[in-house]
Amino acid sequence: QVQLVESGGGLVQAGGSLRLSCAASGSIAINAMGWYRQAPGKQRELVAAITRGGITNYADSVKGRFTISRDNAKNTVYLQMNSLKLEDTSVYYCNVISGSTNYWGQGTQVTVSS
Repeated sequence: QVQLVESGGGLVQAGGSLRLSCAASGSIAINAMGWYRQAPGKQRELVAAITRGGITNYADSVKGRFTISRDNAKNTVYLQMNSLKLEDTSVYYCNVISGSTNYWGQGTQVTVSS
């Protein structure tokens, strides 16, 4: 059984920074790892993803501000969020793909205040 443990969310002022972490436990071979977010009344959307080889993909809205990285030895993925905007307020979910199976974290709240 795979468990994803997220950390790093919180309240930050606009222009500030936060770093999210997600550690996957269990003996699995992880392919892609990523972060999604879902604001109230909106669909869940991809924020950033990274392959095992380090190829990254970002939503246009976060390019240049967010950086995704991973530590394969620790099965951990990170999301460094800089220059945060009010519209980044959302619940952020970690996603891990192993084979054809998607695993999701419990979500961590990020709130950006003015």
